[in-house]
Amino acid sequence: MTHNSQKYALSAEHLGPQLDKNLIQQALDVTGLSSTFIGQDRAKAALNFAIGMDMPGYNLYVMGEPALGRYTLVQDILQQAASEKATPDDWCYINNFDDERIPGTLRLVPGEGKVLVKKVEALIDELLDTFPAAFDNPGYQRKKKAIHQAFDDKYEAAIALVERKALEQQVVLYEENGAVSFSPVVDGKALDDSEFANLSEEKRQFFYDLVSELETILNEQLLELPQWKRELSENLRALRRDTIEQAIKPLLKQLEHDYSGELGVLRYLREMKPALVKAMLELLPEEAESDKLEELDIRSIFVGDFVPNVLMHHELMDGAPIIFEPNPSYGNLFGRVEYSSMQGSLYTNYRMIRPGALHKANGGYLVLDADRLLSQPGVWDALKLALKTGEIVIDTLSDHAVTNSTIITPKAIPLSVKVVLLGSRDLYYLVQDVDDEFNELFRVLADFEHYLPFNEQTVRYMSLQIQDQIQQMEMETLSACGLKQLLNFSFRQAEHQRKLSARFAEVLELVREACFYAAQHDSTELRAEHVQMALEGKQYRTGRISESFLEDIQEGQILIDTDDWAVGKINGLTVLEIGDTAFGTPARISTTVFAGSTGVVDIEREVELGKSIHSKGVMLLTGYLGAKYAQHFPLTLSANIAMEQSYGLIDGDSASLAEVCALISAIADIPITQSLAVTGSINQHGQVQAIGGVNEKIEGFFRLCQSRGLTGKQGCIIPASNQLNLVLNDEVIKAVEQGQFHIYVVKGVDEALELLMDMPAGERNSKGQYPKRTINYLALRRLEEIAEIVNGSSDS
Repeated sequence: MTHNSQKYALSAEHLGPQLDKNLIQQALDVTGLSSTFIGQDRAKAALNFAIGMDMPGYNLYVMGEPALGRYTLVQDILQQAASEKATPDDWCYINNFDDERIPGTLRLVPGEGKVLVKKVEALIDELLDTFPAAFDNPGYQRKKKAIHQAFDDKYEAAIALVERKALEQQVVLYEENGAVSFSPVVDGKALDDSEFANLSEEKRQFFYDLVSELETILNEQLLELPQWKRELSENLRALRRDTIEQAIKPLLKQLEHDYSGELGVLRYLREMKPALVKAMLELLPEEAESDKLEELDIRSIFVGDFVPNVLMHHELMDGAPIIFEPNPSYGNLFGRVEYSSMQGSLYTNYRMIRPGALHKANGGYLVLDADRLLSQPGVWDALKLALKTGEIVIDTLSDHAVTNSTIITPKAIPLSVKVVLLGSRDLYYLVQDVDDEFNELFRVLADFEHYLPFNEQTVRYMSLQIQDQIQQMEMETLSACGLKQLLNFSFRQAEHQRKLSARFAEVLELVREACFYAAQHDSTELRAEHVQMALEGKQYRTGRISESFLEDIQEGQILIDTDDWAVGKINGLTVLEIGDTAFGTPARISTTVFAGSTGVVDIEREVELGKSIHSKGVMLLTGYLGAKYAQHFPLTLSANIAMEQSYGLIDGDSASLAEVCALISAIADIPITQSLAVTGSINQHGQVQAIGGVNEKIEGFFRLCQSRGLTGKQGCIIPASNQLNLVLNDEVIKAVEQGQFHIYVVKGVDEALELLMDMPAGERNSKGQYPKRTINYLALRRLEEIAEIVNGSSDS
């Protein structure tokens, strides 16, 4: 390492967070505290505000990435609020006896819904037990017999009158099976058919005329027979109705007494009475039968017509409900009406109405995944309408557009619910832009931080939750080194030396995996080596692609040099993200410069492999070269820049520092050391800006150098502003400590050039000139020569 490079090099203690041993030990020794949710004070304040604002429109959008503990925090705060809130009423759907296609609603105090169902079922059972046995009562039978006797008397009187007239004409009247017939009498004897056939024609005709006359008289006497039968049926029906009403009256009176304070129930009982009487008249036989199946069928009919359908039931001290609906389809959210097939047609009634998440959460809180909600067609608009109108409407017309089906339209139920949407940041701003009603309905935003503050309180509560987790995994203790390793993992996830990752769920996932390895080694204490085993195990399971890249470089399939010098070639650092894995790998960037006027050409952009941010980074190079060198002559050159052996889309501007260094190398014809790899973006003034994935990039190049053998000259150049983001693994830190690998930080292009070319960059003097034998002097002279070649000398 030259003296010039020492001032840019980082020592080992700058490559990761520095943890105080006393802080870790104090966190392990803390007692008397229970584990609680860590951090997110801003989100907690928003949640408490939204819950406290018990007014329409103050619904909540919880914004943040998965694994930040959004659902856990929402559940904790909602449970506390729900326990202090009144239990909502029960809701039932009941039969609308005037129009069964529009079922009615019934509101009851908490817990009364199922009680009412049991009482109505008991009423039906008592009625079925009472009838048809009640029809065997002597009083009923006596009245029934009197009604029949009145009918018989009228009938017999009519028949007797006709019979007397027949006898006067020598004709006898017969009545058999309700049929009346006549037979002539000769010599005191009634003739049969054969004897009647032996009579003379004149005699037969006489009797024919006589019988015809008698039948006319009979018809006249029985002219009112249908009316008598109708009166008989009506009188019998009235008797049965009166008997049923008398039996029902005390039973209903008891129910009315039980619900004297419930006007809705009293109204339902009054409406139910005539329908119940009518059903018993039509369905109950007058005589008891032994067919139990038929009795069960009759009971199911009564239950289907009169027992309320309890849509939502709550116990009195339950508090407000908290419902999370993972799949917010229309039916799951607003409820549905089920159908059954009957003789080729679809049939339904109020008993087949099923509740949705809004019914279950009514009077409480409903938690939904915003991405899933908005992906369901029509559900978002329906939810907005429900929140604005304060009603839950079950749309049955869109579900069964079938002609041979029964369609019912249940009455709407009043809605009072606080909706909590869990969604991403991008989705929040998208919906806010395209839907004007969104801000009106979701006025509170709970924004979850990506980071947790690194302080004594955070470490203490993290330690408590980790210890709770290892106890669940049947481990006994957590060592200080184990906690330190887990904290380092959290720092790494946050990519910051002074902040911990808010994705604490990933820390707990690592704890569970580390406990597995501890159990494999018969250890009851979770130590650092177990955490490291878990990390290495996951790296091995997901590292096939990164290893194949390294093998390709080793075999020469991908050309990367880690020593020697080259003009116009440099090792850039990239991060590949595939699924849930990300790893760093070096990529060679090459440039060529020649006389011409096409400017700096980004080959990736020309072949449509470079995306917009990458193309922007390359275009900034022209601005930098012009501002740096071409103050007194036109910037005229032709240069091509390419990221070699890239076959997919490239995005990001983190290669722009490496690209400008390679470009200046090609312009000034100064070789670049291949033992260093570079990452960082630049602006038009040559200032180096921070980039992402710095740890993965450094470790990717380190693995390559390590596999080839560390020479003590290899290392990485990163932006100085990324120093806070360094949380490197132990292997890299150890190599830096031993002087086998180096991490350099730079603030400008000139600093990177000095490290890469091992010569001074040079600064302008008062006359605006660069010192000779400097990088910038050589680059300026070469650009002037190209300008003269392309544009011609000013002297000619």
